[in-house]
Amino acid sequence: QVQLVESGGGLVQAGGSLRLSCAASGRTFSSYGMGWFRQAPGKEYDFVAAINWNGGSTYYADSVKGRFTISRDNAKNTVYLQMNSLKPEDTAVYYCVAGRPYRYGLRSEYDYWGQGTQVTVSS
Repeated sequence: QVQLVESGGGLVQAGGSLRLSCAASGRTFSSYGMGWFRQAPGKEYDFVAAINWNGGSTYYADSVKGRFTISRDNAKNTVYLQMNSLKPEDTAVYYCVAGRPYRYGLRSEYDYWGQGTQVTVSS
């Protein structure tokens, strides 16, 4: 069982930056692939970024490539999402996820979800 707690969301102006953190419980954190999804009001969940168990491979949605960076610290049981050059269309609730995915961009591949953190980007 893995519990995930996100933090770091907030209100930022377009062009600004935020760093999201996701603290995971459990001794098997380092065996899980981790990721971030987001959901804007009235829309489906969208894949944002993912990272494999040792940080050696990362995956990004085209919409965030070059602006967002995912990383993890297995010693701290934490995964991060650095978000730069934020745009109003990045406004959403961001969810941290954990699993043993084969296809990192699919929502169904992840077994554990956090409660979400709101990110609002003003124009």
